[in-house]
Amino acid sequence: MRMLNATSNWKSGWTAMIVAVAALVGLQACEPAEREVELGYVQWDSEIASTHVVASVIQDELGHDVNLTAVDAGPMFTGMARGDFDAIVAAWLPGTHEAYMAEIEDDVLNLGPNLEGAKIGWVVPDYIPVNSIDELNDYVDEFGGEITGIDPGAGLMAASEDAIEEYELNFDLVSGSDAAMTAALDRAIQREEWIVVTGWTPHWKFAAHDLKYLEDPLNVFGDAEHIATLVTPDLEERLPDVYAFLDNFYWTPEEMGEVMVYIEEGMEPYDAARQWISENQDRVQEWLGN
Repeated sequence: MRMLNATSNWKSGWTAMIVAVAALVGLQACEPAEREVELGYVQWDSEIASTHVVASVIQDELGHDVNLTAVDAGPMFTGMARGDFDAIVAAWLPGTHEAYMAEIEDDVLNLGPNLEGAKIGWVVPDYIPVNSIDELNDYVDEFGGEITGIDPGAGLMAASEDAIEEYELNFDLVSGSDAAMTAALDRAIQREEWIVVTGWTPHWKFAAHDLKYLEDPLNVFGDAEHIATLVTPDLEERLPDVYAFLDNFYWTPEEMGEVMVYIEEGMEPYDAARQWISENQDRVQEWLGN
């Protein structure tokens, strides 16, 4: 009987040890996931630049793993509301992403602008003798009856559809992507052809080409905008250092433009971000509260 008890005690102790080790392993397995930061962004050159700079700071300066997910505007905001993303630094407000923001504003925390002086509208090469949207119907043939756009879910595209209706234009809006739009713009300029594209500031194309916004007498595209940072409501509790950094993150269109130019010249986004960070440590330390 005593031997049976000893065996039972040994088995019980061994079982407890296995459970304890399993719990420790499980805890260790969870730790990296808890430290990961999920960032969503739209594949606009401006947001590629800002999101990779933010990711580099979180990863290199704060020591957290970062996952980046490129999505269209709708899924980006839906992902924020569902908690798929911890943060985005790509919310164009109050106009471009107004409809998306209205649907999720109770589910996210808006930390305010990370960049001011943003603008959207239609852009043409400076050599084209058209200065206002309300002149476009006089030049339908010259422009091929098309406005060259970006991804169909973008707020800029919705505003462009409104502009076609409000100005009663005989034009079609052609969807694509940021890269396809800039490629079409480059080709047209090389051939000195007529083209209208959806545009926004900041964007590297304004540094690469002589361009102008078409005047918008009906103010369909709205006034100057800002780009805001959105985070999940629990981020401050879960990752206070990341929250504090994102709350401090703010830069100028000129600073963002430097990163965009690096990328346009051939650097990978992370390399461009880290190059800019290495050259602007004073700014980065401000964001980190140092």
